[in-house]
Amino acid sequence: MVSGGGTTTLRLVVTSSGPDSSPDSEFIVITGLSGAGRSLAADHLEDLGWFVIDNLPPQLIPKVAELASAPGSEFAQVVLVVGTGPGFEDVLPALRQVRAGDTPVRILFLDASTSMLVQRYESTRRRHPLSDEQTIVDAIERERVLLDPVKAEADVVVDTSDLNVHQLRERIVLLFGGEADPASRLRTNVMSFGYKHGVPLDVDVVFDCRFLPNPHWVAELRPHSGLDQAVREFVLDQPEAGEFIERIDAVFEVVVPAYVREGKSYLTVALGCTGGRHRSVALAEALASRLEGHGLAASVTHRDIDR
Repeated sequence: MVSGGGTTTLRLVVTSSGPDSSPDSEFIVITGLSGAGRSLAADHLEDLGWFVIDNLPPQLIPKVAELASAPGSEFAQVVLVVGTGPGFEDVLPALRQVRAGDTPVRILFLDASTSMLVQRYESTRRRHPLSDEQTIVDAIERERVLLDPVKAEADVVVDTSDLNVHQLRERIVLLFGGEADPASRLRTNVMSFGYKHGVPLDVDVVFDCRFLPNPHWVAELRPHSGLDQAVREFVLDQPEAGEFIERIDAVFEVVVPAYVREGKSYLTVALGCTGGRHRSVALAEALASRLEGHGLAASVTHRDIDR
């Protein structure tokens, strides 16, 4: 599972724009709970070619944005990794100052369940930065309260509770590995999941697929998944399934242009069935294809397909 990120320092990650890069500067802020994987996320960005600078005081964020957006700047894309250390109260005012200018700011918030964060701290024997004389659980909950205003302004939230290091890297590559063009592209992820494993925290919209007949109760289909042709046909051939996809598609015809106008860069749609292996998988694949028909860069994640 993901671990690390216990430091409360501020890390700045910058990539060189180069002659073939977009001339527009951009800020990406990675923040979230200590232990949820902030440092690992920054490490993965560094592997993708981003340049990392640690310990930048929040008061300097607007100045860095000004330098990065200057004509001829060698650093066009900036990523800040923000913890709850000294000066944390200055982070939101600084980001709002940057957002008031012409530099786009996107916020990625890394979350995790309290039980998983406790497990990570116990396994690494590290001290939570806000623990003082409190228990580890009290420190985690105190940090949640401190971070709530930042989380409320996040463009995308990633729950790392069930992600290992490699899966976190895949999410980072999905979000930031390609050419960034937030003004014209809405990156969309369609996720399937099983309700018996819990509703995902890091999604914008959730649809329940349990109204459809369950292939689990068909002996020849049970061993297979919604990625297999027989299961996919069984699910999608249900009259309600076609109408369900059509209705969702109609909704997105309305909301997607509005999301783009409002500057939203990421959209995660989740479809859930009982176990997350059959119905939700088939419908997620079908919905992703429909979204791509609208010109969206839609990726698909099947959270519980192997459980």
